[in-house]
Amino acid sequence: MTARHDLILVGGGLANGLIALRLKQVRPELDVLVLEQDAAPGGNHTWSFHDSDLTPAQWNWIGPLVSCRWAHHEVRFPQRRRTLHSGYASIFSQDFALVLRETLGSALRVEVRASQLGPTQVRLEDGHTLHAGAVIDGRGVATSPHLALGYQAFLGQELRLAQPHGLSGPILMDATVAQGQGYRFVYVLPFTRDTLLIEDTHYVDSNQVDTSQGDKGRLDPQHLRDNIADYAYATGWQVQAMLREESGVLPITLAGDFEAFWREADSQPRSGLRAGLFHPTTGYSLPHAVRLAERIARLDDLSAPALFDAIRREALGEWRRQGYFRLLNRMLFLAGRPEQRWRVMQRFYGLPEPLVQRFYAGRLTALDKLRIVSGKPPVPMGEALRAARLGSPHQIRTAK
Repeated sequence: MTARHDLILVGGGLANGLIALRLKQVRPELDVLVLEQDAAPGGNHTWSFHDSDLTPAQWNWIGPLVSCRWAHHEVRFPQRRRTLHSGYASIFSQDFALVLRETLGSALRVEVRASQLGPTQVRLEDGHTLHAGAVIDGRGVATSPHLALGYQAFLGQELRLAQPHGLSGPILMDATVAQGQGYRFVYVLPFTRDTLLIEDTHYVDSNQVDTSQGDKGRLDPQHLRDNIADYAYATGWQVQAMLREESGVLPITLAGDFEAFWREADSQPRSGLRAGLFHPTTGYSLPHAVRLAERIARLDDLSAPALFDAIRREALGEWRRQGYFRLLNRMLFLAGRPEQRWRVMQRFYGLPEPLVQRFYAGRLTALDKLRIVSGKPPVPMGEALRAARLGSPHQIRTAK
């Protein structure tokens, strides 16, 4: 069997799904095929973002995907508790999958595994080859010797409670919990009056995560489940049923040679985490996926060389704008005692709310950057300066 398409998207995750949806909206004449190895696209995830991460025009087409939206959110630390009056939203992967199925129809193929990719063809495990003007690889984060990464590893459970939880908005970070070998916090999303998602989240270095194991990593899942049960009990919530469980490992960028990272792609167009398109500190990827989908939809030339060049330039532009965030990441991961790193985030959340919004949107001003690092540092000055100087993957690996 051979087939010719305008574009094949390998991997039915967030980035490729949004590319397919946007092309279907504005360029329906194109023959776009999405291949997903699992039984449904989107996996088992909850993607969240801040209202201010998107422009009004982007909200116009992303809005129908949103499963829950709140007017405010909260953070909690040992010496600070604060409500931020800015919107926050989540997309459930099952809702995302439903929209993809309804919009794409037969252009979405599930339970199809690719054994080999090239810029213009996909070899399937069943021996068939599909051909296209271009193929985009969106199969998740790609490890590389040219990037030094930390990780945000988490396990979450959607729970039904015996009584209403009493929350009117999410708790984005509750770092009043016991710390460990890295920054730890609990993340809570209230969906209905008696259902919510509780995630136990850990910022850990590469020695504590085995990305070859996918979302599981090396953190003990049962330990994280016990943490969730302890948190619910301490909060006074009686769990009636566990409805769903999800886990993930998100990359946090410390340093890298991004030009070399893209040379590894060998002319293969990439998207999403595989392209390095995510917020370097939070791991949030939806705003980047939205911008990439819009950029691709505007291209006159969707050939493999043109797509590779456009996506590479998009990713390199983001990388250059994110240098300050990588500096902050090195201070968070490499300076101070692990059990005291919550102090970095506690201090940050004492800053003005518009600055916090610009931080999450990746649009810090020069004055914002100065404001974040001014005053008494929350980690030892000598260790902070040492971490700041570790500007390459080699320096970070040899320093550990």
